[in-house]
Amino acid sequence: MQPLPWPAEDMNRRLLTWYGRVGRDLPWRRTRDPYRIWLSEIMLQQTGVVAVIPYYERFLKAFPDVAALAAAPLDQVLELWAGLGYYRRARFLHEATRRVMSEHGGRFPEQLAAIMALPGIGRSTAGAIVSIAFDRKGPILDGNVRRVLCRLLAITGDPRSGKVEKQLWQLAEILTPEDRPHDYAQAIMDLGATVCTPRRPDCAACPLSGLCQAFWQGLQEQLPQRSVRKTVPLVRQVALLIGHQGRYLVRKRPLDGMLGGLWEFPSATVPEGEQPEDTARSLLSGEGLSAVFEARGEVRHAYSHFRVELFLFTCEGSGAGRVADEETRWLLPSELAEWPLHGSHKKALTLILGRE
Repeated sequence: MQPLPWPAEDMNRRLLTWYGRVGRDLPWRRTRDPYRIWLSEIMLQQTGVVAVIPYYERFLKAFPDVAALAAAPLDQVLELWAGLGYYRRARFLHEATRRVMSEHGGRFPEQLAAIMALPGIGRSTAGAIVSIAFDRKGPILDGNVRRVLCRLLAITGDPRSGKVEKQLWQLAEILTPEDRPHDYAQAIMDLGATVCTPRRPDCAACPLSGLCQAFWQGLQEQLPQRSVRKTVPLVRQVALLIGHQGRYLVRKRPLDGMLGGLWEFPSATVPEGEQPEDTARSLLSGEGLSAVFEARGEVRHAYSHFRVELFLFTCEGSGAGRVADEETRWLLPSELAEWPLHGSHKKALTLILGRE
């Protein structure tokens, strides 16, 4: 790696002076509790600050510490997470708290390697926890920091490719100071979130513009270079809203699959070339029912890696064929409104609620 074109200390001084003036006041910045900082870091993955704050506050009200979250049933955790998306985060968070209780006596580990050994915690998240909670040097490389460093040193190439990522981690290690790493971590994340934004960065307000290689070369809008977006596939599915004595049938998704641990109405993917009505008929038969069903419209929803077009069918069935257990329930609409259904099926629920 080439030497820095300016002293790292100069960059840190400018950044920390700026942060002292305009750093954001966020709920997770009023604590050094590693559990609360960890929770905020996990919630902020793929989700903006404004959306996270009410979830963060509700989550802490229900689970104020590691022990409370570890003792909670997963369904309750997923219910409070519903709407944030990327539900693997919630499952890993829950599993990790149980590991903290069983392997660390309920005390959150302080060493980078021990933190990274917990489920769902990568190198950057572990670095943020070490820096912010324990005020020890822990390099971070989230999306905001990645963008700042690419522009600061005019780094070309896909920032998530192996070669460029290695270079960025080296820079993060060099630039993260031994002194005040707590402030540095939050300052560089703030800079990327509020000034060095993906589009139309506010270079006039940037404390690092005098050092920024992209700014001086007029490349701030071109960097970081964006990878080619893959086409997001569209999946066609059917869902059965099976009613019986005012209740509706839902089932739990397997924990080890996508959207694991969340609930949904009985559903199936429509095979290519098949009509949704035929898939619904086969699905109904598979549920041990032979009721007459009625098409009731469709909903669309985007998940992280695909989009779904969900065709909805309603019918009245007998509950005798399906006994409620831990994986299958007959629930009232009022219960379903609080149940951890995943995205497209949460939208399907509005059809039931609209009929009540």
